[in-house]
Amino acid sequence: MLGLAEPKRLYQKIGRDIRQQIVDGVYEVGSRLPAERDIAEMLNVSRTIVREALIMLELEGLIEVRKGSGIHVIASENTQNAATASENETAAFNDVGPFELLQARQLIESHIASFAATQLNKTNLQNMRSALELEKQELSQGVNTGKGDELFHLAIAEATQNSVLVALTHQLWEIRRKSPMWKRLHEWIDNVDYLEEWVDDHDKIIHALSCKNPEAARNAMWQHLENVKTTLLRVSDKTEDSFDRFLFDRSPAVL
Repeated sequence: MLGLAEPKRLYQKIGRDIRQQIVDGVYEVGSRLPAERDIAEMLNVSRTIVREALIMLELEGLIEVRKGSGIHVIASENTQNAATASENETAAFNDVGPFELLQARQLIESHIASFAATQLNKTNLQNMRSALELEKQELSQGVNTGKGDELFHLAIAEATQNSVLVALTHQLWEIRRKSPMWKRLHEWIDNVDYLEEWVDDHDKIIHALSCKNPEAARNAMWQHLENVKTTLLRVSDKTEDSFDRFLFDRSPAVL
């Protein structure tokens, strides 16, 4: 077993437990792990946590998730190149789970949108609309650089007229750009049709902001990022058609 500090996040603990089962021969090379939903039920955790743990193990080269075929064990830690294993495990250990990141964004950006509704000006609205237009252009061309999406969310942060909130939003997107797990999650996705749903969400956010309605803006942003989470679970699911429940059950407007 590679010597690292104790897991900092729940998905890392789950991933390490499954890894140990592979090393111990509970799941041999060439065999399949239980379905994602079954693992979640056995361990009493959400499927988002299991999804993150599986991405971590795939980055380490221990498993492969195949569409329609399940989760296959392709190596044990005993057969991996030690240097590569150490490098991959260290990267996974330091990474933030994609759904953990989305939770943070949901909490933070919904309140940023609420505050932006009270502070924005015409230039801010124009920047949002320009970013949304870039998203629509890329969608029509079948391209997805994510640039319009990022510019849209940054434009909302800038509408708060608060440099700390702008810097915080930049940091959240920087974490996403540098995350191997976020990249691997998107490699599991077969098509980008879901982006149309997100563009519609952005339209609703702009409408709430243009009306200078803080509650509506908060709810629109909260629901958008809720939709992002559930959509990513659905379109990246290679083993089942169903997807996990909401990570949050209530809008911040009613907390």
